[in-house]
Amino acid sequence: MSTDCSTDYDVVIVGAGFAGMYQLHRLREAGFRVRVFDAATEVGGTWYWNRYPGARVDIESTHYSYSFDEELQQEWDWSERYAAQPEILAYARHVADRFDLRRDIAFSTRVEGLDWDETTQTWTVRTSRATAQGVQGAPGAPAEEIPHGGGQTWTARFVVLATGCLSVPQRPQFPGMEDFAGELCYTSDWPHDGVDLTGRRVAVIGTGSSGIQTITAIAEQTAALEVFQRTPNFAIPAHNRTLTDEERAAVKRDYAQIRAADRASGLGFATYDGTTPLTDHSAEEVERELDARWARGGLGYSRAFTDVMTNAESNEVLAEYAREQIRARVDDPELAELLSPRSYPLASKRMCVDTGYFEVYNLPHVHLHDASTHPVERFTETGLRAGGEDFEVDVIVLATGFDAMTGAITQIDITAGGLSLAQKWEHGPRTYLGLMTAGFPNLLTVTGPQSPSVLTNMLVSIEFHVDWITRLLTTMRERGLTRVEARPEAEDGWVQVNNDIAGASLMPQGASWYMGANVPGKERVFMPFAGGSHTYIGLVEGFTAANHHGFRFADGSGEQVPVRAA
Repeated sequence: MSTDCSTDYDVVIVGAGFAGMYQLHRLREAGFRVRVFDAATEVGGTWYWNRYPGARVDIESTHYSYSFDEELQQEWDWSERYAAQPEILAYARHVADRFDLRRDIAFSTRVEGLDWDETTQTWTVRTSRATAQGVQGAPGAPAEEIPHGGGQTWTARFVVLATGCLSVPQRPQFPGMEDFAGELCYTSDWPHDGVDLTGRRVAVIGTGSSGIQTITAIAEQTAALEVFQRTPNFAIPAHNRTLTDEERAAVKRDYAQIRAADRASGLGFATYDGTTPLTDHSAEEVERELDARWARGGLGYSRAFTDVMTNAESNEVLAEYAREQIRARVDDPELAELLSPRSYPLASKRMCVDTGYFEVYNLPHVHLHDASTHPVERFTETGLRAGGEDFEVDVIVLATGFDAMTGAITQIDITAGGLSLAQKWEHGPRTYLGLMTAGFPNLLTVTGPQSPSVLTNMLVSIEFHVDWITRLLTTMRERGLTRVEARPEAEDGWVQVNNDIAGASLMPQGASWYMGANVPGKERVFMPFAGGSHTYIGLVEGFTAANHHGFRFADGSGEQVPVRAA
C-alpha cells in the first residue's frame, strides 16, 4: 500500500472516541491520509453521549487515561480518584486540542454503509448527516457550523471501526409510551443542558451501571423516586475522593511502573490479583483478604483468589460477603434482600462501583419495585403501570443499557462479496483476535468482539489494538501490500478458543449484556475474550511474531504474499 491518489483516503476511521482519536493520531503520525467520521458534534465517544446524572468511570482515573505521550501524562491532573463524565470529556477535548485532531474529523456525520469493491480492492464509505437527539448545548461548535461529510461517499483502502462497545442504546418499547404526558429521558442520550428533577416525581427503569449511578445522584433532589429493578447488581464501594497534590505528584513520578503493571494485569489495571485459590485458605484468612479489598474498593474485589470465576463455591463466598455489606447498609431487611443478587455468580454480570447507592433506599421517598415479578406493563398518561399498580410520575428515566459489543458494528450496512456482516454475525460475532472477520478484507476493529475489551481497562486495550493496527499498516506499506484478511480457519479456531475459555468459567451463567441477553431476539453468545488482557496481548504478539499467523496478504496484482515478522 502507498499513499496514492486512487482513493480519497488511505484509512477511514469510524468513531471519534478514545479509540478513534488515538488511531487518528498514530496513523497521521505515520504518514497516512486519514479521515474520521462521527455522528456526535464533538470528540469523546461514550463520554460525549453518557452525560446522565452521576456518570462516572469505574476504573481509577490515573489508569483510565492515555499512556502514549509523556508530556500529556505530566500536564494533566485528575481531580478525583474516579473521574466524573464532565472531567473525562474535558480530557478528551484537551487531547484533541493538544494533537490538533479535529481538522481530520467530520462531526455530525453518520456512516451508513461500507461496501467492498473486489476489483479496486477498496472500501466505499457511505455517509449521512447525523441528526442525533439531545445535542442542544453540546460542548464545541454548534452542529451546523461543524464541517461534516454527510450525504456523500468516500473511498479508502482500509477502514478501522473504532465504534465503541457501548454506543448503541437498547431502547425497549412499552405499550402506551406515546400516551405519557410527562418527560421521558434515556441515560444513553441525556440532554447536554440537563434535566431539572428538583422536587419532581421520577421513575427509573433499570439498575445496571447507568441506573445505579443515576439513582444515587438524583435520589435526594426528587420528591418521590420509584425504582423498577429486574435484576439486582453487585456494587463494590468506590471510596471516591478528591486526590491530593501529593498523590497526583506521586502518580506522575511512577507512571512508568503504573503503566507496566496495568499491561501485565488480567483486567488491564493493577488489581493486586491473588495468586492462590480460595480453597487454600482458612475462613479467617479469606475474611481478612475480603475486608482489605472492600476497604480499598473498586473492581479488584473479584480478583482476590485465582478460583473466583471457576469455582462456584469460592465465588459464593465473595458473593455472600458482598450481600452482608448490603444488609449492613440498608435498614429494611426485606429491602436489603431484594437488593441482594442471588441468581448469578458474582462478576458474571458487569459489577458496579458505587458511591452511596444502597443508602438511598433508606430515604423515605425512595421505593424499590421488583420488576421480575411485577413487570412494567405499560405507560399511562400520568406515569406507568407495573404489577397491576399505577404510579403517577412527572419523569420516566430509561436506564436500559446498550446493544453491546456488536450493535455499533452491525447497525452499519457492511457488505463484501455479496455477504453482509450482520448476516454473518446473525448467530453471534465471528472474528480473528477481535481484530478482523474473515471475508471482509482491510476492515479492522479496535476492541472488537472476542477481544478482552469490556472485561478490561478500555484504555489499555485501545492502545494495544491501535498500536498493532498501525504497525500492520506500516509494514504493509513498506512491502507494497494492499490487502489483508483473516483466514477462515484461523477465525474458526479463535471462536472456539473464546467459547472454550468462557465455558470453563462461570461467566456465561450470568444473563448479561456480555451475552447479549439484554437485547430481545439477540442470540446469546459470550462475546468478550475472557482469558485476561495479559494473556490476550501475549497471544497476539506471538501470532504476529510467527509471520502474522492467521492472516493472509496480497499485493496490487492480487498475488498472495507471505509476510514475515518485522
